[in-house]
Amino acid sequence: MGFKLLPIFTFLSLALVAIASHAVLAPEAYWKKVLPNTPMPKAVTELLHNEWTEEKSTNIGVSKAVSLHENQGVAIYFLEKDMSPGTKMNLQFRRHETEVGFLPRPITKSIIPFSSDKLPEILNRFSVQPESEEAEIIKKTIKRCEDPAFKGEDKYCATSLESMVDHSTSRLGKSVEAISTEVDRQSQLQQYTITGVVKKTAGDKAVVCHKQDYPYAVFYCHTTQTTKAYKVSLVGADGTKADAVAVCHTDTSEWNPKHLAFQLLKVKPGTVPICHFLPEDHVVWVPK
Repeated sequence: MGFKLLPIFTFLSLALVAIASHAVLAPEAYWKKVLPNTPMPKAVTELLHNEWTEEKSTNIGVSKAVSLHENQGVAIYFLEKDMSPGTKMNLQFRRHETEVGFLPRPITKSIIPFSSDKLPEILNRFSVQPESEEAEIIKKTIKRCEDPAFKGEDKYCATSLESMVDHSTSRLGKSVEAISTEVDRQSQLQQYTITGVVKKTAGDKAVVCHKQDYPYAVFYCHTTQTTKAYKVSLVGADGTKADAVAVCHTDTSEWNPKHLAFQLLKVKPGTVPICHFLPEDHVVWVPK
């Protein structure tokens, strides 16, 4: 289901005027200034190059996350000890059918409020009916960002690329690497074989940023001291190659004992690290 953002062309005209009058850097230029030695991951470049246009503005949709429960036998969670060359897993890496791009930080801060208190204004800005499915999605995204952090979690919702860069570097320093899952083509559920594993975290600290459903790019970023990140090379049965990001949670003692991971892996909370792959539109920041 797509958003019908008919007024967006006028909105963009205002955005361009605001950028020019404030002489601000475009998101891509800001990245290069702050992180000149850090390549952009595919998850970021795709959102930068997906520009807002008048043609796209009439059918911009909220990306729908695909539930892994839809496919039986998918390796939703796995144990860290099983992440080694030769291991076979049933996986499906999917791309969102509709992507929305980044807006410059001055625009997201001054023209579009991101607050549950301003929900009516947000819906009006994007011509979303208050009782619609899109309105409920927007409401849930904002609520998730405003909810208190979990124990041991440092959370932040980045409403622009610039704010995601600033938040991640404030937690890890500017000597960082940003990684995302990359698949050379879209394919069906199939068996993948791990061909290589590279640990990307020196300790257990990383900033993991999850793409949210919203009319423009918003990322839910959280930092814990109990997360390991890996880059895992895989080859599918049909030859599809994937360079996937896997995160492993080393402390699950605070997780709900009824969490799906414990049911699938037949383990108890706090006993072993539990891992999972990230979708292509998520970004993980790690120290170099």
